[in-house]
Amino acid sequence: MQAAQPRKFRGKNKAPKWTKPSDGLVSVMVLPLAVTDPADLARLDGLFGAMWSLKRVVQRDARAKVDAYWAAYHERERDGAKASRQRLGLSREALERCAYKHLEASGHLKHHASKALAMHIADEVWNGVSRHLFPDATGHRFGRPKVGNWHDFTRIPGRARSHTTANKWETFRLVGTLTGHAMAYTSGGQHTLMQPCRMPKPTVPEGRLPTGKMTAAGKPGMRKATWWDHTGPLAVVFAGGPDGSRGDLVLPVRIPPGAGQWERVQHFLSNPLTWHKVDLVRRRKASAPGGWVYEAHLMVLGPGYSSPAVRTMRDQAAQLDRIGGVDGNVSNLSVVSFPADLTTGKPVSTEVTLTDAEQRLIEKQAKKRRGRARALGRSRRATNTAQYGLSKKQTARAARRAEKGLGPKTVTVPGGARAARSDGVPKQAFRRDRLSANYREQRARQAEHAASIAEHRRHRARLVAREIIAAHGPVLVVEDCDIRTWYRLWGKRLSQTTPGMLISALKVECEAAGGRLVRASTWSTALSQHCLCGERVHKTLRDREHKCTACGLVGKRDLVSAALAAFVRFTDMDDPKTAYLDTTASKNAQITYAQALEEALRESTTPSPKPPRRSGRVAVPRQRREASALRTAGQRHRATPDETRPVRDHAGKPGPRTACSPQLTLW
Repeated sequence: MQAAQPRKFRGKNKAPKWTKPSDGLVSVMVLPLAVTDPADLARLDGLFGAMWSLKRVVQRDARAKVDAYWAAYHERERDGAKASRQRLGLSREALERCAYKHLEASGHLKHHASKALAMHIADEVWNGVSRHLFPDATGHRFGRPKVGNWHDFTRIPGRARSHTTANKWETFRLVGTLTGHAMAYTSGGQHTLMQPCRMPKPTVPEGRLPTGKMTAAGKPGMRKATWWDHTGPLAVVFAGGPDGSRGDLVLPVRIPPGAGQWERVQHFLSNPLTWHKVDLVRRRKASAPGGWVYEAHLMVLGPGYSSPAVRTMRDQAAQLDRIGGVDGNVSNLSVVSFPADLTTGKPVSTEVTLTDAEQRLIEKQAKKRRGRARALGRSRRATNTAQYGLSKKQTARAARRAEKGLGPKTVTVPGGARAARSDGVPKQAFRRDRLSANYREQRARQAEHAASIAEHRRHRARLVAREIIAAHGPVLVVEDCDIRTWYRLWGKRLSQTTPGMLISALKVECEAAGGRLVRASTWSTALSQHCLCGERVHKTLRDREHKCTACGLVGKRDLVSAALAAFVRFTDMDDPKTAYLDTTASKNAQITYAQALEEALRESTTPSPKPPRRSGRVAVPRQRREASALRTAGQRHRATPDETRPVRDHAGKPGPRTACSPQLTLW
């Protein structure tokens, strides 16, 4: 009997490995997919279902391996942590083999997913595991990897194309050309795209084409035409799983319409050699067939697109020889800048606050959000009546009917607490509740509304940051505060003003304009507790006005802190702890500018950056509660620093508002 041949492996690739360009700039363009065919929608739904099943099982195995790793502390001490991880299979390659094993063992997953997709899903799981096993630069670890839920699974990563071998792009690939797309959807001498609502799917080219090589008989070689020869409208093509029999999945691409979009499209799509990777993403939309809309996120090797106006603004900001300071507060963002040489120009101050119209719009949107949350709670209670008890009012009414000899009345929406065990855990998990079609539609609309709010909020932050850079220059200093801790006191107010998002947008714009946003430690500077003259002025968090008894300077607390941030110096720019306050320079500026500085510290001297129309809705916080919203949802237990706190009498009732200060200081 002949012995079995050992398994052969391909071995290492002998070709030079491709590396990302030295500049390392990558950008992403969102391409909407015009999917209207019910068969394609069903196939996409099956693809996402298969990939979710695969990711869930790999995450489950990774979680079990992580628990076993932390439990084997004797083995780690004896053999080392690396040996323990190798035995348990806690590595990128081991998780990839685990994903391959599950893909091969299941019969139905191979009809939808490929091994390349399984490898990338395993790589995503490993990224979460590595953040849990290995600490970051600050010494912190992330929590245990979580499985997640179905509705949060919205992205299938694609495999990057090969930039060393022609016509090698596995999984999702973008075919066609921008010129062919424009020629297909422009006619009659028009210069605008006229894309129909139901865009036709392009077909694979037919016929045979020359290969450019000669055969042994001396004749030109011929090959069959493929998708690589398609030069018509743009489309995303997926070959399907290894056991699939439905052919290629072709998804037409819809170019985003609107003014100024064509230049942006040309920036990303004019050069196919820069296309790197395509990820398939779905987004909740209740009005779409199936409740989802699909997008292709194209990663391009190169910088992102900036309009000519933005580029001009950044060039002008780079020429401003100014240095400024930023003070982020719960309800506003203050910026003050000075000329670098303190001999020309004058100080400039800006305050970013919410206008009265924005406040009213926020309250209106919040009220609508609470009403939607109550409707979702009523729908869940009406569909799962056995899981909820009667409210006090419903119980009293049932007792009155029993006293009168009347029969019990059916309660369609019980208003009591959910049936739970003695330790408070519900007897039936929320995920096992029956949900009506109306509930699912309203929940989809709620998720869609929250996503649009988040996008508008990010857009507003970018616009505000650009206007600040244009007025104060790209060199700014800000206190190194962890804004996440502020949410313990003022979570709802922070969701409205988003100071952390504004500071992050400022950092991006400073770097884009050739400058930098530097962070300074609060312990070594204590900006809110000092004056420009160098004296220490103690203020509680409630005191919003700066009054120095030494030099007599009076101004807004936030503007004074921002002005002091402009005079912070560093021993090491990358280490916030090396920051110190240059009181000599600040005192010199106070003497030089005198009255102009006092005016800048009392009120904003530049127009406050105005967000776009209807951008107030961006500040509505996302609703995460499944049950009905409480009646005290619009109240805060602790006032913000620029508000007064209600005083309660001996009976516990709120009295008239007075300007009393809480026992809380910044330092």
